[in-house]
Amino acid sequence: MDCVIRHAALADGREDIDIGIIDGRIAAVEPRLAAQGANEIDAGGALVSAPFVDAHFHMDATLSYGLPRVNQSGTLLEGIAVWSELKPDLTQEALVERALQYCDWAVGRGLLAIRSHVDVCDPRLLAVDALLEVKRRVAPYLDLQLVAFPQDGLLRSAGAFDNLKRAIERGVDVVGGIPHFERTMADGAESVRLLCEFAADKGLRVDMHCDESDDPLSRHIETLAAETHRLGLQGRVTGSHLTSMHSMDNYYASKLIPMIRDSGVAAISNPLINITLQGRADTYPKRRGMTRVPEMLAAGIDVAFGQDCAMDPWYSFGSGDMLEVAHMGLHVAQMTGVAASQQCFTAVTQTPAKILGLEGYGIAPGCHADLVILDARDPIEAIRLRAARTVVMRRGKVISRAPANRSTLSIEGRPASVDYRLPRRCQEAG
Repeated sequence: MDCVIRHAALADGREDIDIGIIDGRIAAVEPRLAAQGANEIDAGGALVSAPFVDAHFHMDATLSYGLPRVNQSGTLLEGIAVWSELKPDLTQEALVERALQYCDWAVGRGLLAIRSHVDVCDPRLLAVDALLEVKRRVAPYLDLQLVAFPQDGLLRSAGAFDNLKRAIERGVDVVGGIPHFERTMADGAESVRLLCEFAADKGLRVDMHCDESDDPLSRHIETLAAETHRLGLQGRVTGSHLTSMHSMDNYYASKLIPMIRDSGVAAISNPLINITLQGRADTYPKRRGMTRVPEMLAAGIDVAFGQDCAMDPWYSFGSGDMLEVAHMGLHVAQMTGVAASQQCFTAVTQTPAKILGLEGYGIAPGCHADLVILDARDPIEAIRLRAARTVVMRRGKVISRAPANRSTLSIEGRPASVDYRLPRRCQEAG
């Protein structure tokens, strides 16, 4: 063994487990592993997880908040307008610099795989070339998967489809779309058909911004599911946002959800952004806009959570912390039961890894030794505390360390160690 992590708790409930690593891959996962001469890391009963995965992000816009101006209304449409104003002044150097800074944030948070949409409506493909360069640079420590995204509409923006095809030729991984932003519902459905046929012909995955709207009649996810079934794209297609489902008639949703499941289309909800941008025109009661996560999970649909934005024209917050995303998703979806809370942790780890098609992801012999030690005993506690990532490992090598959440303070003149983790007696009772 090159390295052994001792006394780990795993997300599946196993405790006091050792993880042995050889040549950047996990060689053994078992109690009391014999490994003489190996470098040892004592997890001390803390949770050891496969790394966090963000299945939906916009790295070309990240950390651009305030450029060229602040989104005063905070709305989706003004954010799109601000981005359109910024695009002519973008430089490849600035895009690369901001993206690399965000990737450093991500690594410190144990986030080692990101699917980022990249705008292809600029005929220069400036952002595409910038993020392809970022992908090359970060490859040793982070998996970056790119989606060719026609931000201004495939049919609405002149030359967008040709630009998308050029982006794929340059090395972008996934076909994107935004059917609800086309001029008509018919154009939106046509864009879904064209993009899915292109992806099927090229053997590519599809990830579409779909129905990011409060309009209950925005139903492009239905078309996406139908085209997925027609073209045999099962397991390769994702619908992102799906916020119109929050406002849909329950009878129609009862038809739609099994249709999504049967087509093999996955779903990505972006809790922080969906509840921020949706329902803006409402008075009260005010819709929060997040899609029907518990219902889709209950139907057997793969559902992941994404960060979506961080300090850009659409969202002035964000830090690359997928536990913050899971924490918000848990609250908005009212997934506070034990099993549901565990699903929220899975929605930022295993499920997005599956959606991205990551090879060697997980904690089992043969998997990449990409691991995160969290200052928590289990996934629910990790979400509650947004637990510190004390060790982040990539291919068996430590690439980031951080102190634990605990601190020292004085209580009536007596120094005391404050530990915000769940007391053992409560954990055992629960």
